Parts: sequence; structure tokens; C-alpha cells
Amino acid sequence: MSWTEKLNDTRGQLRGLNKTIPDTAKAFGALGKTVKEGGVLDFKTKEFVALGMAIVSRCEPCISLHCDALVKAGATREEVSDVLAMAIQMGGGPAMMYAGKALECFDELSAG
Repeated sequence: MSWTEKLNDTRGQLRGLNKTIPDTAKAFGALGKTVKEGGVLDFKTKEFVALGMAIVSRCEPCISLHCDALVKAGATREEVSDVLAMAIQMGGGPAMMYAGKALECFDELSAG
């Protein structure tokens, strides 16, 4: 399955979850909006942090969502690679495997 398909599946699953627990979904969405719009770090930097955390926590759906956000935010492959290196340093061998997935995802989503 391609990363684009995985991303679409994740979004579909989230839409289903949002319909089932709308109050929780609305509150979570508000938290995300507040965190991403507030503070001193810009949106792209915050997405870099989120991608690093997604890699270390081994969450493929999170990797696809944050890679997509980074592509839309204008992140470069070199910038993402720096994040991957940091995630590997913090997460060891398992992070190395998920960093490979993240790079593949970023490359696919940024190509199309």
C-alpha cells in the first residue's frame, strides 16, 4: 500500500471516529489548533517535533499525517532528514526503522 493510500485510510478512520465521539474529537481538534497556532515556534518547526515524536513512538498513521503537513508547509528533504537523524539518536534502532518509513513517506507525498 502506498503512503498516499495509508494517509487516505487514516483520514477515513479519523472521520469515522469523529462521528462516533464528536465531543472528544472536537476537543482534541481544538487542542491541536491551539498548540499549532500559539506559542513562539512556527508551524513547520512544530510539525518537525511531531514527526520526530511519531517516529520514536512508532506511529505510522502519525508519520503520514505529519509528513503531509510538512510537505504542505514547504519543508525540504534536508530539513526532514535532520529531524530523522535526531529521532534516530533519541530512539535507537527501532527509530532507525521508522525513520526509513518517514523518509519514504515524505518522498512519495512531496513528489505528487
